[in-house]
Amino acid sequence: QSHLVESGGGSVQAGGSLRLSCSGWTSRSNYCLGWFRQVPGKQREAVAVIHYDGSTNYAESGKGRFTISKARYGNTLYLQMSGLQDEDKTVYYCAVKVVGSTTWLWRESDYAIWGQGKQATVKS
Repeated sequence: QSHLVESGGGSVQAGGSLRLSCSGWTSRSNYCLGWFRQVPGKQREAVAVIHYDGSTNYAESGKGRFTISKARYGNTLYLQMSGLQDEDKTVYYCAVKVVGSTTWLWRESDYAIWGQGKQATVKS
């Protein structure tokens, strides 16, 4: 497994919504999935993470407006983003890591397999 495949994103007016999708991992082990975003010149930061059991957790940047979820059947991850603002305009990445427990993984270095990134553009 070398990479994940992302889809969705695009352009929306400020206050609008976008959904990102991510697929391509196998679920033979316990895993943690994360959505990250990266503004040029800054480190990649996590916005939300989800465990194989469906439990979720959010960074401050994702709380209240973003929802991370995964398909009940099949290996597809989603990030529903609403109330988008100018600060949300950037590239979003999904990532997966096999884990031995329900430890929350928030750092870019915690993950080894990544999606290619999808741009979310917010027009004011």
